[in-house]
Amino acid sequence: MTLIATESLTKTYGGGVTALADLTVAVEPGIIGLVGANGAGKSTLIKILLGLLAPTSGRVRVLGLDPTTDSAQVRARVGYMPEHDALPPDLSAAELVTHLGRVSGLPRTVARERASEALRHVGLYEERYRPVGGYSTGMKQRVKLAQALVHDPDLLLLDEPTNGLDPAGRDAMLALVHRIGTEFGISVLVCSHLLGEVERICDTLVAIDGGRLLRADHISAMTSATDVLAVEVSEGTDELAARLAALDLPVRRDGRLLLVELADDATYDLILGAVAELDLPLHRLDQRRHRVAELFATREPSHA
Repeated sequence: MTLIATESLTKTYGGGVTALADLTVAVEPGIIGLVGANGAGKSTLIKILLGLLAPTSGRVRVLGLDPTTDSAQVRARVGYMPEHDALPPDLSAAELVTHLGRVSGLPRTVARERASEALRHVGLYEERYRPVGGYSTGMKQRVKLAQALVHDPDLLLLDEPTNGLDPAGRDAMLALVHRIGTEFGISVLVCSHLLGEVERICDTLVAIDGGRLLRADHISAMTSATDVLAVEVSEGTDELAARLAALDLPVRRDGRLLLVELADDATYDLILGAVAELDLPLHRLDQRRHRVAELFATREPSHA
């Protein structure tokens, strides 16, 4: 079953501001990255998917349901982690997640059990009775993730889940999201403006800019190998560049790297021969891959 599908989805606010413009996309279950700069329309799309905002025109389906007319059913099957912190500081994590489980329709005893289980999954079981107001930013993010999980949804919508975290905290959150998506049988839509994050954990990527679709595809297709080899040596970069040019290999400098056009397998032999001849320590020789950021550099919409 298609996880999320939109057809000519458009949302225009008062004053003629268009947040989404004729967006048509379909994604299958898995871990999906929704990427774009701030103001690209990501949060508007999430609100429409949750049934919190009605589209101006077009069609949308979430788990086969129309969130505009079936919003209660959608929210019963979807967990949402908001970007901003709106956690009551005086409540403990256990109280908060239990309450939100009750709001989702769980009986009281089941809600308490599910809350403890969700907090265990996000690494807050030992801290579950502490007031949330005393939590660090990373702990608060994990509380928000736990409340999104408490009712055992089929789909998680995570809006900027690494917001405000330091590098170690971002790594931990991404690892947790990846584990949920791969081990729990829950599909995850990760909304982020940090492209490197989604490249690390997502199966599929939906890139939007100015409310329009740039591309929707598997990450592997978006990061396929190029016809360029990246070469790095710890010293003698200029000498190596000159030697490769003398061998009629197209080469250019990119910081510490030398980028060499890959003609055929013989290109590898020529590079390795030049490195050995100059007696240089080789740190890297591999085929460069496309990056998701290239989509936003070209800014050419595509419905691939």
